[in-house]
Amino acid sequence: MKTKQMQPSRLVLALLAAGAIGGAGATALTGGVSMAADAPAVAPATQAISTSSPPNFAQITRDFGPAVVNISVSGTRKVSAAESDDPLAQFFGQIPGSRGRAPDREVPMRGEGSGFIVSQDGIILTNAHVVQDAKEVTVKMTDRREYKAKVLGADPQTDVAVIKIEAKNLPVVKAGDVNKLQVGEWVLAIGSPYGLENTATAGIVSAKGRSLPDDTSVPFIQTDVAVNPGNSGGPLFNDRGEVVGINSQIYSRTGGFQGLSFSIPIDLAYKIKDQIIEHGKVQHARLGVTVQEVNQDLANSFKLDSPSGALVSSVEKGSAAEKAGLQPGDVVRKIDGKTIVSSGDLASTITMAAPGEKIKLDVWRAGAQKDLVATLGGAPKDKTQASADGQEVRPGQLGLALRPLSPQEQQSSGSEGLLIERSAGPSAKAGIQPGDVLLSLNGVPVHNIGEVKEALSKAGKTVALLVQRGEDKIFVPVQVG
Repeated sequence: MKTKQMQPSRLVLALLAAGAIGGAGATALTGGVSMAADAPAVAPATQAISTSSPPNFAQITRDFGPAVVNISVSGTRKVSAAESDDPLAQFFGQIPGSRGRAPDREVPMRGEGSGFIVSQDGIILTNAHVVQDAKEVTVKMTDRREYKAKVLGADPQTDVAVIKIEAKNLPVVKAGDVNKLQVGEWVLAIGSPYGLENTATAGIVSAKGRSLPDDTSVPFIQTDVAVNPGNSGGPLFNDRGEVVGINSQIYSRTGGFQGLSFSIPIDLAYKIKDQIIEHGKVQHARLGVTVQEVNQDLANSFKLDSPSGALVSSVEKGSAAEKAGLQPGDVVRKIDGKTIVSSGDLASTITMAAPGEKIKLDVWRAGAQKDLVATLGGAPKDKTQASADGQEVRPGQLGLALRPLSPQEQQSSGSEGLLIERSAGPSAKAGIQPGDVLLSLNGVPVHNIGEVKEALSKAGKTVALLVQRGEDKIFVPVQVG
């Protein structure tokens, strides 16, 4: 029997409203390790580890709990025939006795999350996925006051959203310094898990700068704080009562907490907030490379002293990387003096930068170190926009980010289609994955974005995509949004 792999689970509270997520339990084990009386000391007394009691979480909760809010959202979402509660429609896509495909219909959507007030005039930070598709947002304070909130902006790439309520002299949180946060430090989360408002849970920082195997490039703070659906968007405090992160994701087999939770660093969140408030939108920097991990075999092949860095597998035409002189086969070891241990480190470092910013790259090429300087470009406005030639496939259609295959990729895949860099919306729901190669749409071969758009213009509400995944080619039906 195969063991089910642990999958990343966003704390999407529509699942809670639908009763789709069960509760999570935990058992605490306490105890100590004793040493035999005649056992030698393991270290000199001068190297003994000092002990201290946990921070005063009660005081932190009293002081800053009032700045943590419960967020309720309502709206509608489109549901296809395959999602309807009619069992035959799920299999055949139509209602018995009707002709053709059953039309999509809108159904009510409700959810809950958390947030925290960062200014006395009502600016609140939360997660983008908490307010996604929301028509109405209600903020509830700890003193039971309720306000209607306006979504000022949301950035799906970092999962940060800014909302505002019309109020004055509100309690606010203090922002901490993420750079001073250390692994092993105590942290406290306050939020509304499963709708239970003003719940406080505590733990320690498990890791910093953690990259996750999804479509984000956020250098997450990993903790063992009990975070569940409803904690999304709530604050993560350090032991001095300063906010160091926004609780965003968990790893789970069940949908509930299992000891791995992830928070967006507050310095990144504030950068997003400032852009949304000032410009009404967010611009992300872009280097324009595809990278992969460096394992021991690759390190040996490239004569690296350790299996670390980000191996450049392709460089986009006209990108900042190409202009800086980056080449496939380069290994990026440092950016502005910061060591790049894994490929995720490169993505998160670029995320923290701004378009137009210059960065210094320490690159390993052909057995020697080389310095390059790149002026970062701007990323597409939406994650589903993409292509090296600046064209796009709208998210309302397929939800795909596409680009032409490089000569090396064409040779490797043996095909001449389009590489799927990101998959969202209808395509992600249908099972299309980043790394797949799009070969045809409704039987029409596609080699560029223009051909995809033309084929889409002649398609109905469902299109058949022929994709190559590894050595396999499969048709995947996608219901166009």
